[in-house]
Amino acid sequence: MATSTYTYERIDKNNVVLLVVDQQEGLFMISTDQSAIDYKNNILAHASLAKIFNLPTILTTSTENGPNGPLPAEIIAMHPNALFIKRQGEVNAWDNSAFKAALKATGKKQVILAGITTDVSTAFLALSLRSEGYTVFANSDASGTFNTKTAQDANDRMRAAGVQVLSMFAVALELMRDWRNTPGTKEMMPFFDKYLPEYGFLARSHDAAVQSGVLSGL
Repeated sequence: MATSTYTYERIDKNNVVLLVVDQQEGLFMISTDQSAIDYKNNILAHASLAKIFNLPTILTTSTENGPNGPLPAEIIAMHPNALFIKRQGEVNAWDNSAFKAALKATGKKQVILAGITTDVSTAFLALSLRSEGYTVFANSDASGTFNTKTAQDANDRMRAAGVQVLSMFAVALELMRDWRNTPGTKEMMPFFDKYLPEYGFLARSHDAAVQSGVLSGL
């Protein structure tokens, strides 16, 4: 039997920082590779995970006084005490000295990030972080761009550099690992009910069947 050289590095909630990158209201309007309703939901879910798992969080925007616009007020309200780096010109957040210093100061070796656009804000930063030795997890559900081809090309580029591209569901469960943990079932089921209604309604249906005593019989 061949011996695999692959090492599965999971997200470690004690060694990871979460980044919200350029998820600005003006840029939101050019992110059309998913519906506006789904994308708003996903960027708020991304920010919410940092609250649930008490992750160090850095917010950053690009020239927000122009057409890019501000971060959604909901994200700022979730993280009133988070570091907020307002870049005035740098396209790649890693080129901003304050952002770079803030990230290094966390002491974390893993990074979860998402941004607009996938091919620029997310990919440029993810590639820079990989070259600096960080383990990078890109939340693909909370990154958006012009169309699905552009998103796929960007994700392929990141994967080739060793970036792990995950769904929001995968990021959440890799952070949690075990339903018996804290955060676990008590904290995550309300999260899924709000941000992943397919899973939330599955749980609701199960609860209703248990309470009524009428099971499917399968």
